[in-house]
Parts: sequence; structure tokens; C-alpha cells
Amino acid sequence: MGKVTGFLEIDRQVQKYQPASDRIRHFREFTLPMSDKEVEKQAARCMDCGIPYCHGPTGCPVHNQIPDWNDLVYNGDWENAIRNLHSTNNFPEWTGRICPAPCEEACTLNLEDIPVAIKTVEQAIADKAYELGFVRPFPPEKKTGKTVAIIGSGPSGMAAAQQLGRAGHEVHVYERESKPGGLMRYGIPDFKMEKHTIDRRVEQMQGEGVTFFCGVHVGVDKTVEELLSSYDAVLYCGGSEKPRPSDLPGRNLVGVHDAMPYLVQQNRRIGGEDIQSVAWPSEPILAGGKHVVVVGGGDTASDCVGTAFRQGAVRVTQLDIRPQPPEKEDKLTVWPYWATKMRTSSSQAEGAEREFQVATLEFIGEDGVLTGVKCCEVDEARKPIAGTEFVIRADLAFIAIGFSGPAETGVATELDGRLAINTDRRGSTNVVANDRDYRTNVDKLYAAGDVRRGQSLVVWAIREGRQAARAIDEALMGATLLPR
Repeated sequence: MGKVTGFLEIDRQVQKYQPASDRIRHFREFTLPMSDKEVEKQAARCMDCGIPYCHGPTGCPVHNQIPDWNDLVYNGDWENAIRNLHSTNNFPEWTGRICPAPCEEACTLNLEDIPVAIKTVEQAIADKAYELGFVRPFPPEKKTGKTVAIIGSGPSGMAAAQQLGRAGHEVHVYERESKPGGLMRYGIPDFKMEKHTIDRRVEQMQGEGVTFFCGVHVGVDKTVEELLSSYDAVLYCGGSEKPRPSDLPGRNLVGVHDAMPYLVQQNRRIGGEDIQSVAWPSEPILAGGKHVVVVGGGDTASDCVGTAFRQGAVRVTQLDIRPQPPEKEDKLTVWPYWATKMRTSSSQAEGAEREFQVATLEFIGEDGVLTGVKCCEVDEARKPIAGTEFVIRADLAFIAIGFSGPAETGVATELDGRLAINTDRRGSTNVVANDRDYRTNVDKLYAAGDVRRGQSLVVWAIREGRQAARAIDEALMGATLLPR
């Protein structure tokens, strides 16, 4: 814990943002870092809970030892704070930026709506560790002679690769795109997480002996069968990138797009890459001077909102079929679980118009070009209410209603065909593997992350990558020292 009476004496403070009028003019991160002393004061608020729900199953999927590193930060011991944080989480600079922080929802102080600023402290520890040179390669003392191939370099694949590399195995990571990071690099906007945070981890992992092969589309350029015959184990860590199907009338009008190609394009622009790629072929999509409608109420929809504003959209409207949630949840009913309550993302706060309990009926247009989105109000069962139809002007519309599994080309096609892998009963292309040993029904092939559990959070991806690495190390060596 931090200071015994800290939570009584110190008010909750989190990182502040640049004003919306300033931050929409660029794609850089816009949080304003707190001073070391301010961070130490926030860490001091961590109280002596009987049961610290923040790092239990209801709070942190990677089981960060939050009270421990809060105490270390409060005492100014940044080196041991990052050592403790790295013991459960390979990439705290990522989670400190983009995790929605279920740990803060589970914090005991959240019963009074003043949880410890866990996410702010976590990011501060990670950034301070880089500043002080505590993050460096830790190569294994000896090699095992075993080889592992990892398909996909998102957070799950990267976490598994680092763990297996440190265990002494020869680890090769195969990435379809031109740079490592998966949807962390290409799906998360730079204003939420700049990509140098990925580059420096790749550099560290290369120093630990991990090899990255980018621009290799497994299932097309190199088959899974080739990998299985060449390596002692293969771990499939593809992302969940297949859009949930939408059969809305007008779906094929010019100006209507799925959300992810739009986000990928902008990230590729900022990274100095060609906006076209094998996985995301699309004409240039730009929101400058346009009226934009985003269908969906989740994080991907919010990312489209923020990107559209930065590209110069005239107006952005976000449609959510769910009722507007209450401003405050019933703590005694919900805590320590994630609560459904009114939340406003930084992108929505930049000027988005939000419509709740509204269904999208069709996209309408003239001469094959989008001109508007026809909507209606719905009841609590999400059934249309007659006579409530209305049209929102739209030059550009994005469908952001979630993802149903990995891309169906490449790995998934081969696995479903020649290798006859088991997929889940939901009819998606998610691979069946349990969360103990992460084995599939194909010999030597393992699966972890979104490709196994479905669309989820970065913390779940890191956890599954670490656990899969432990299972593979145990299978190859008969025993393992890697943590679960």
C-alpha cells in the first residue's frame, strides 16, 4: 500500500489533456504528463484493502500487483516498481495508454467514485523506466535448441515471443504487414498511442534474440504446414479483424466503409507507408470537409470519430442502438465489476453528436453516392418505433459494430481446409483451444489472443500470450519457470 492515510488526505488526480481545439490539429498523443511528485502522491492513495480487487480476476486480467508497485512509487523506488510491473505485464506502456482500466472500476475507493489513478501511475512507471534506462534487453543465459514460430505480432504474439525468447528458445515471429505490432500499430490511432512505443519494444526483443519476419503472409507466402514441419511448436496469434456482418440496404454506396480500413489507412499515412496493403485494399478514405456518421458505440467507433475530426470533418454523428446509460451506477449491485454508465471518450468530447437508442435502417444516396443515413428510434427491446424515422446528412459513413474473428484469407483458409482445425460453435473462424495449455486439435499448433477468445482487450491478449508461452515451454522442456 501507499501512505496509510493517503486516500483521506489526497484528492484523485489523473493526466490532463490538451484542449480539444488544439489536439484535433495533430495525430500525436495529447495527454499532459504529471510530475514525479504528483504521481507519487497518487500512488500514496492506495489503501490497505483486505482484498485488493484491482488485481484479482474482476480487475486486472494480467494480475498486475497494483498495491505493490503503488507502494514502490510512493517511496520513490522506480526501478523495483518497473521490475514488479514487468513480472506480470510485458508492455505496461501500452496498457497504461489504451487499456480501459477495469482495475480502477474494481478499486475499493471506487465505491466513493474516487478510485486510485492506477492507469496514470502504470504509464508513469513505464515511461520513467525508459527515461532511466531500466528497459533493456535481457537475453537468456543459454539456448535450449528448441524453435518456435509465432504467427502474428500483436500484443499476444509479442508477449509470447518475449517470454519464449527469454526462456532460451529460438523464436521467429511472422507478420503479414511491413512492420510488427499487428492491430496495435495499424488499428489504434496515434493520438491514443504513438508507434515508437512498439518500435522500442521490438528493438529490445531483437536484442534478446527474437527474429521478426515482416511482409510474410502465412497461409499465402508460407504455409502453416511448412512452419509445423520446420519448428518444434507454432503459436497462432492472429487478431480479430473480420467485421461483424451488416446487411443494411445501401451498404455498397460510395462513401460507406467498414471502420478498420479507415483507421489502418490513416495509421499507414502517419507511419510513412503506402495506404494500400494486402489485407486492407481500399480507395483513399478522407473525412476532410464532410459530414460523417459512425454506426456503433464502442472503442473502434470512437477512434473513427477522433480520426475524422483530425482530418477536418465538418460534423460527426455517432449512432448507438443502446439506451443512454445512467450517469452513475448502483455501486452495491455492480462493484467490483465493470459498470454500464455514461462514459465520454476523449474523441467524443471533441464535438461528436451522439444519438442513443437509435437504429440504422439504411444508407441512402443519389447516383450511387451516399447522401444520408436513415434512422429511427427503438424501444428497450431494440424494435423500431413506428413514425420516428429521420435522416442524417452524410457524405461518409463508417460501420463499427464489432468483429467476428480473424481474417478469412491466409491462415484461416489453410487451417479450415487442409488442416481441418476446429473452430468455435459461434460460426466464426475463432480457433478452439482451451485456456490451460492453448493446444489446438492440430499437433504442435497452439492458439492465443483474439483468434482464440474473440475480440477483446489488450490486457487479455498479453495474458493469453504469456500463458501460451508457458504451456509451450513446458511441452518442449518437460518443465517451465515461466509464470502463468
